[in-house]
Amino acid sequence: MPTRVHPARPGDPARIGPYRIIGRLGSGGMGTVHAALDPDGLRVAVKLIHPAQADDDEFRARFRREVEVTRRVAGPCLVPLLAADTDAAAPWLATEYIPGPTLGRHITVNGPLGGAELYALAAGTAAALAAVHAAGVAHRDVKPANVILAPSGPRVLDFGIAHALDGTSVTRTGVMTGTTGWISPEAYRTGITGPAGDVFAWGALMAYAATGRLPFGTGAPDAVAYRVISGEPDTAGMPDGLLALVTSALTKAPDDRPSAAMLAEKCTALLATQTTQALHPATDIPTAVNDLVTSQWDMPALDDPAWRAPAGRRTGRTIAVVIGAAALSGALVGALLFQTGNNPGPKSSTGGSAFLPSPTADATNSAQSAARSHSPAGTATGDPGEASLTAWKESRPARTPAENDAFGAMGTGAWLDPVAYPDFDRAITFHRRRGEVYIATSGQELSPVTVQEVASTVCLGLRDLVKSYPDFPYDDYIVVDTARAEGPSIVWEDDFRTNTSCDTSVQNRSTPAAGQDADWQPTESGLKQARIPSTDKDEIRVAGQTVASIISEWQGNSRIISDPNWLDNGNMSVGFARDEAVMYVWADKPAWDETTRDRWAALAADTACQAVLTESRARKEWRYAQYAVTVVDGAGSSTFLRWGSAGSCAT
Repeated sequence: MPTRVHPARPGDPARIGPYRIIGRLGSGGMGTVHAALDPDGLRVAVKLIHPAQADDDEFRARFRREVEVTRRVAGPCLVPLLAADTDAAAPWLATEYIPGPTLGRHITVNGPLGGAELYALAAGTAAALAAVHAAGVAHRDVKPANVILAPSGPRVLDFGIAHALDGTSVTRTGVMTGTTGWISPEAYRTGITGPAGDVFAWGALMAYAATGRLPFGTGAPDAVAYRVISGEPDTAGMPDGLLALVTSALTKAPDDRPSAAMLAEKCTALLATQTTQALHPATDIPTAVNDLVTSQWDMPALDDPAWRAPAGRRTGRTIAVVIGAAALSGALVGALLFQTGNNPGPKSSTGGSAFLPSPTADATNSAQSAARSHSPAGTATGDPGEASLTAWKESRPARTPAENDAFGAMGTGAWLDPVAYPDFDRAITFHRRRGEVYIATSGQELSPVTVQEVASTVCLGLRDLVKSYPDFPYDDYIVVDTARAEGPSIVWEDDFRTNTSCDTSVQNRSTPAAGQDADWQPTESGLKQARIPSTDKDEIRVAGQTVASIISEWQGNSRIISDPNWLDNGNMSVGFARDEAVMYVWADKPAWDETTRDRWAALAADTACQAVLTESRARKEWRYAQYAVTVVDGAGSSTFLRWGSAGSCAT
């Protein structure tokens, strides 16, 4: 996969020197690499040294010397230095941004290289090291992570400063620069590093690129070091022409190794034979490398929409959710409740979102739902029907300027806590005919609370976007969680035009009428499941508290057990339907008249609502945010009197 822009994190600078920061490319023990744009829009990688290293006078002096040296380095397959400030409070340097996967990542995903691409890699990297050495610099950390397979050819990164950014590794022979498995025998023995050490690492790099195997194996650093010093590299399967060069580069004695310039010349000649081109003896090697690599290199150019962030973009937001909506997790596949049946109900005038249903909901509830209608403010022609995974799969990447700017408008910063969601990512696609914007999240499965955070971030971003693009032909946005164990699921749908405040809290999102939520209905199957005794300690606790509270309020000071309205644990119960995430409250009182039923239902509904609301606020793992109240008649059937969600509580 290509090097991509990760969201900025809290505390990241907005600007470094003349460069506007739009995200992160990576981070290590010595510094962070930021994605940035220069005043002309050129994509730049800015490496910012961590404060702890910046306060080290020796580190700063070494960094300054190396920056001064690398300014002189130029050649094929290198990334030239654009600017640097070694005297800043936090020293930094900037290079041109190079898109593409690292060599290590590419081999992990696609396997080893072969043919002309392998020879192009060998020629390009050898020529890069030759240029570095000619400038009096030793790279000292040649390894797969420092080689980018860019669309225009391989690029060697971090020449001359890699050891400053990546730190050192310590073995029993002392302190040295480099990474285990890519350190030369003489560096292990004496700690000495130089151009010959880079050549040795180049040989190991080519063996790895050609075979997909680490030439000195894996394991404990001491074991790898022993094999580097005393063992033979694993080069089985390499093409003969390149094998001879790699074998010479991996010679144990540094004085017996060829120079990087000699390797570049010979590899370029091998590349020429692969391309059936004759290499004239007088041909300039750097020029030949550039020409031949360009003609034979075939790596896709994959763009990252984060680079297209508009100048007025918002940074990522962490939304303060009003209630702990973790009650909405779990058993509903692709659902955040508040809606049953196969079609979402109509949105409220206040911009209520459609929490999508479980496929297991009773078919009878589908009659309660209506086709979604788009806001009149939009220009989309969206056809009736629910947002669906089919529609999501039909959606396409951004094409228009407004669509391209959507990602930046939503914020390229961290949408979610990077500690809790380290692999969080999102992709934005568009369904023009339906007027829908799809946001597909990946990494870790989203909790209900983080779904709300994502939904609010998207809504706010789209509302910002339409200020610049008033004819933006979309109204609705749909969040698809692709990381769920059961497969991609739609977890949120809303109309960003009518939801003017981008409210994603459960409060004020439902529209109960006479104690009955218009957006969903309880089911007999749910009540049946709720009658199964629970073994969950929290469910048992909440059920006991709810029953006790209802009985206490209902009985008052009465102690007359013969009273026909008398309630106790024998004729009133609370249970939980996990598949629906609904808490059911029922009373076995077939003799009650309608007035008594209604009076008790009002009390039970208020108590149940407060119970699920309290738990939702208190604990993210609480799954229940809906409740239903019923009275069971003499035949065992029930009539649901009131139902609703935590958002309908009178607080």
